[in-house]
Amino acid sequence: MATLCDMNQRITRTSSSATGLAADPAPSLRYSVPLSATPRGARLARILAVEQLASWGLPFDPARLLVAELAANAVQHGRVAGRSFRLTLAVVPPATLRIEVTDTRGDRLPVRAPDPGGTLSESGHGLLLVAETADRWGVEEGPVPCKTVWAELDLGPDAGR
Repeated sequence: MATLCDMNQRITRTSSSATGLAADPAPSLRYSVPLSATPRGARLARILAVEQLASWGLPFDPARLLVAELAANAVQHGRVAGRSFRLTLAVVPPATLRIEVTDTRGDRLPVRAPDPGGTLSESGHGLLLVAETADRWGVEEGPVPCKTVWAELDLGPDAGR
């Protein structure tokens, strides 16, 4: 089995044990790419995600926002010098778009800040946006030193056809 940190290999996972679900079904569509852990890499993640979703015939909003936030967090909080992060998009049965961003800072798990209550701060709202936009989201730890932050969007019954 390939590890999450082996950025050149297929990534294999099962559902979060917190949900009590069996292993995820095989994705019907899958795209995965390593990107530099820089602002340019985060921007490229958003651009590539939009292009890939369009090629699959899927709407790119709100997925574009989720990719942007997760990639920005990987660059800002998950960056390790000389290491990349990985963006993975997958459409899994019955009709779910799963967005995953894997970085090599498994020791720094994301923490959703409390609702800022209307403060004017320019940062700290990313996971709040993810939580409000995604149908589900979470974090998978490991294998060391990695973590994957994921978000899922429910699609219509004809998604990707």
